[in-house]
Amino acid sequence: MIKLAGLGRFAAATIILSGVAMGAVQAQEASPEQLKAAKAAINAIGATSQFDNILPGLAERLKADLIQDSPNYQDAITEEVDKQALALAPRRADLEKEAALTYAKAFTVEELNAIAEFYNSPVGQKLLKDGPIASRETVKAADIWAQGISRDLQKQTSTALSKVVKAPPAATADPAAAPAEKPAAKPAAKP
Repeated sequence: MIKLAGLGRFAAATIILSGVAMGAVQAQEASPEQLKAAKAAINAIGATSQFDNILPGLAERLKADLIQDSPNYQDAITEEVDKQALALAPRRADLEKEAALTYAKAFTVEELNAIAEFYNSPVGQKLLKDGPIASRETVKAADIWAQGISRDLQKQTSTALSKVVKAPPAATADPAAAPAEKPAAKPAAKP
């Protein structure tokens, strides 16, 4: 069994590594035109804006941890962490490049241009702004709908099955209605 588990892990690792290698090869195949169109598309949809707070959040967390360990050096810690975070800020461009490569691999130049065109339009901007609200309200509506469907499914199924499945007679709690028990035999008198 241990050999089989080890073989499974080896196979999984091989699949993952081959996928990474194939991804690297495909990433190298993205043309400059694809990358340009991909950058326009990710900018139009704000694909990476959700990651804007990663570095500031990490910096704040690090400050809190360091200040907790050395509260007397709060000013020095804050200054140094902010300085180091600002030095790392240009690396945000690496994420943009990776996102552009990902989109370039997933879509054609024409599709990327259409995505950028749509999301830069007033309707596309409205979708970006109001789409999350509409999605949230749709999820609420689906929850309410599912509760109603569940209730009706159970009620209708129970009604239909009650005609087929005969329930055993319920035990009565009234002792007078219960069959009389035979009296217990009296013990024999001792001589």
